[in-house]
Amino acid sequence: MLCLTSTHHWIFFSEWEREDYRLLCTDGAQANLSEFRTCNLGRGPGGGVVTRINFRKTARKFLQAAQMVFGRQGRDKQHFQLFESQSYGGRDLLFRDKTEKLAVFSDSDISQVLGLDYVALLKGLGHEGSSLEDSVIRWCCISDAEQKKCEEWALSIKSDPLVCVRASSMSNCIEKIKRDEVDAVSLDGTHAFIAGKCGLVPVVAEYYVFPSVFAVAVVRRSSRNVFFGNLAGRRSCHGHMYSPAGWLMPARHNLSSQHNSSTHCDPSKVYSEVFWKGCLPGSQGSLCKVCIGGTAEPGTKRCTDNHNERYYGNMGALRCLVGDPSGKTYGDVAFLEQHNLEDNIKSLGSSGWAEGWLAWDFELLCPDGRRASLSQWESCHLGAIPPNLIMTRPILTARVYDFLMKSQETLAAHPDEFNLFESQKYGESDLLFKDVTRCFVHTSHLDYHTILGEDFYRTMETIFNCTRSAWIRRNRPFLKMLLSWRAIAWLQDTKKLRYFTSASTLDFVPTSAPIGSLVLEQLQDFVYQTKRLFVITGAGISTESGIPDYRSEGVGLYFRTERRPIQHAEFLRSSKARQRYWARNYVGWPQFSSHQPNLAHLALRSWEAVGKVHWLVTQNVDALHSKAGQQNLTELHGCTHRVVCLGCGSRSAREALQARFTALNPGWVVKAGGVAPDGDVFLSDEQVQHFRVPSCESCGGILKPEVTFFGDTVNRETVNLVQQKLVESDGVLVVGSSLQVYSGYRFLLTASERKIPVAILNIGPTRADHLSSIRVSARCGDVLPAILPLTERELAQP
Repeated sequence: MLCLTSTHHWIFFSEWEREDYRLLCTDGAQANLSEFRTCNLGRGPGGGVVTRINFRKTARKFLQAAQMVFGRQGRDKQHFQLFESQSYGGRDLLFRDKTEKLAVFSDSDISQVLGLDYVALLKGLGHEGSSLEDSVIRWCCISDAEQKKCEEWALSIKSDPLVCVRASSMSNCIEKIKRDEVDAVSLDGTHAFIAGKCGLVPVVAEYYVFPSVFAVAVVRRSSRNVFFGNLAGRRSCHGHMYSPAGWLMPARHNLSSQHNSSTHCDPSKVYSEVFWKGCLPGSQGSLCKVCIGGTAEPGTKRCTDNHNERYYGNMGALRCLVGDPSGKTYGDVAFLEQHNLEDNIKSLGSSGWAEGWLAWDFELLCPDGRRASLSQWESCHLGAIPPNLIMTRPILTARVYDFLMKSQETLAAHPDEFNLFESQKYGESDLLFKDVTRCFVHTSHLDYHTILGEDFYRTMETIFNCTRSAWIRRNRPFLKMLLSWRAIAWLQDTKKLRYFTSASTLDFVPTSAPIGSLVLEQLQDFVYQTKRLFVITGAGISTESGIPDYRSEGVGLYFRTERRPIQHAEFLRSSKARQRYWARNYVGWPQFSSHQPNLAHLALRSWEAVGKVHWLVTQNVDALHSKAGQQNLTELHGCTHRVVCLGCGSRSAREALQARFTALNPGWVVKAGGVAPDGDVFLSDEQVQHFRVPSCESCGGILKPEVTFFGDTVNRETVNLVQQKLVESDGVLVVGSSLQVYSGYRFLLTASERKIPVAILNIGPTRADHLSSIRVSARCGDVLPAILPLTERELAQP
């Protein structure tokens, strides 16, 4: 209305009733505002409240309660009115002022809510009726300049929506893609290697006019005594941490007489020892002393791993070589890529950074000790670099590819409006993509190993397989991201992962359908938003360690055999039953006690380490959570690794009892079948009739594993402790349990009573499915490490 009354415009669209205005009808006539039912542009749905799918129930309850109290007929509307905005100096704030009530929908299809005619109109306009979440592409930007370019890109295309998301570095982009906070990013070869190890896949590669990009070492022509083999004590300029040209390639050559290409496996350590100081954005110590930070606050936030550090990237390394505008902070040698070197030299003057520099003022350092002009880079370089790869999560490859192809086609038709492969107008180079890129090449049919090339890949393997503790400390932020679920198998050779799951340990894991991305995202949202998570685990989490469970269809003990675990009353009543139990347990103990935690156990321990898990309750007696290092832990049914005397109550280690069994039964050898979830094996009565069972060394009493047998009850103090920890929590996650036993199921009933949300991860139905808001049927080891990444410290053996 204000727009129209300013006299600068002739038409407006409004819902306000004003006597001085008329409606324009589609037949060319005009009508009073009150005649909107016959003079309009069409009828559509009203406004609506939207939320995540896993918050539907909570949102419905909240909205219903809110309008009961503050709605048109609300009992407390004199204090606050939900559908009134005038008191706040506006109109239609939060809700339209004319709203009578909120109609709360059940789980209706969106077409039923919007109306079939409206949905048909949307489809006719090319929307296809998909949600914004299904169509938007979230691109990762690592600096203010990239953010600005990305936003102009978003305004210049007519394909799917583009959202620009900020990250602190390329490594942070990879982590955000893994966490589903971003969808795609263009990565250099080193970061593409890292991303591939973390489970991301290439969609397209950048295509350049020349076959390869090369890493080169550049010096000022006036620095006559600088060459390979004589760089010790110099000042160095590197593009950024993990950059192929600035970080990876130089260390492959003899930088000084004290250093050769095999001295260290950590390039950063090489540079810190060879050079006096330098600028390697993203590093620390002496390799940050030449960096100068950003323009807004000179000297602050120095050495950041993005364009906000003015010595970042190829352009930054060149700036570092010539020095800042004051001429005080500069390097003696710069390691960068050759493809846009001469253009960057020209831009030194055009950008106002430094005047008078020409290509003639610089020379290349050759690994053989020569110096050469910039035009001789084909014979004087440090190595070839693979193209940048645009990478994403596997499930998004088709969508990201379609988006890039549409975007490329749209922008090619209007190159003067926006150039995707140009960065100088933003004061930098190689923003989002390399400036020498001509187009994108489809690579979804190739893996990242093939695209990077065998030589480059092998170099990366050699460096990142380095297991020295100093390297791990120096590169801990990188390891925190790299050691996520897909990277664990790759790092088994470092001997830090004795728990790696092999195919043979999956024999007892039931089959499950592929997990959908939507349900995984729901579970991820649940875990991220829960601040004090209460976890209860069952036998299903240990099947991936090679221990069978009881009830899994087709592979559980009850499905494969007629055997049933010993009952509490039978163990107490019958010495023969105790003899049979201990004989079977003695035979099965060496195998049962050797099982190690799998990826799911390690993931839960890492969640505890970052404060996500408030308390973990396990119904298992296998001690795998303890072996994984879980601290806030209750073993609800006890642990087979401990033995208790029913007479005096003394406790001892099960391993010590094994030695006593061996001493009492010399030469007693039998063959047995597979091990049960409690360590039991099947033996006949004839096989065990001569087996001798020791008594308590203190009182001669009966020895029993410190576990709750079937038919027994869990200690009341233990139950009370667990209930208290549950009440202190704000979310419950069930992992690998059908909850058929009441001792565990009772805690789900408490959660339901207290309105604590519940999520379940288990293959097959559970007793508490009706109490949960999220239900995921998949392997625990596939899902849990994907929710939060594991760090190197959590993966190390406790």
